[in-house]
Amino acid sequence: MAGLQALSGGLGDEFSRAVEMILAVRGRVIVSGMGKSGHVGRKIAATLASTGTPAQFVHPAEASHGDLGMVTQADLALVLSNSGETPELADLIAHTRRFRIPLIGVAARPQSTLMRQADLALVLPAAPEACGNGIVPTTSTTMTLALGDALAIALMEHRQFTPEHFRTFHPGGKLGARLAKVGDLMHRDMPLVAADAPMSEALLVISQKGYGVTGVIDGAGGLVGIITDGDLRRHMEGLLDHRAAEVMTRAPRTIDPGALAEAALAQMQERKITCLFAVEDGRPSGILHIHDCLRAGLF
Repeated sequence: MAGLQALSGGLGDEFSRAVEMILAVRGRVIVSGMGKSGHVGRKIAATLASTGTPAQFVHPAEASHGDLGMVTQADLALVLSNSGETPELADLIAHTRRFRIPLIGVAARPQSTLMRQADLALVLPAAPEACGNGIVPTTSTTMTLALGDALAIALMEHRQFTPEHFRTFHPGGKLGARLAKVGDLMHRDMPLVAADAPMSEALLVISQKGYGVTGVIDGAGGLVGIITDGDLRRHMEGLLDHRAAEVMTRAPRTIDPGALAEAALAQMQERKITCLFAVEDGRPSGILHIHDCLRAGLF
């Protein structure tokens, strides 16, 4: 905790410059590090890539055997090393200097080789490792990871990165499901009847479509009501003598197809209903059933 507090208090002009340098990159952020720094680097690269900043991890030892070809003059190198003297980084550092590739170094020793060669040095604050004997990378790797996350968040804010953007890079899993839109899950083959349709027709549509409801539209195609099983029970006596407009519930709950499916699910749970019509400019464009949310993994 003390290490993270020291890191937070030390983020100043260099951090802001690092964000500006990354925003100016036309290519990718090449993250590299050896050992534990490499494991942290992989996570930082993955976080950057999933939040709108193209990034790739390059192993420094593999870089010396051909992977330097992955690092181009359009890229920026973010190199991690607690000591700043990791020998496996030498060829990568030399490559960035030879081809004038921007280099941001992250280390705890400001006078180390990495930090002296870097265009910008992000110095980790002096803090003892949590292991107690000072030799196991613990506090240092936690601070480096936190610094990478801070860079990612700052870049997200500058890029005005939204949940919809995040879903583009993360369509799978629970997060992808939570960011799915109504339009992604809804059915366009909707149960609909005209307002003046006889209830015999409305019952047939309800039975055929299998949603347990039907929407009711006016002459212009606008959604004016919905007929549910509750409406059927309330008009059981003489039901077939009625028209759809006489039985329907007016001004039904609807949702925009661009809304998050999670918002639709919340509305259905709150109102204890199983279906929502998606409406654009007053016209129904689809129907979403609570089972669609279940299949998408929203529960």
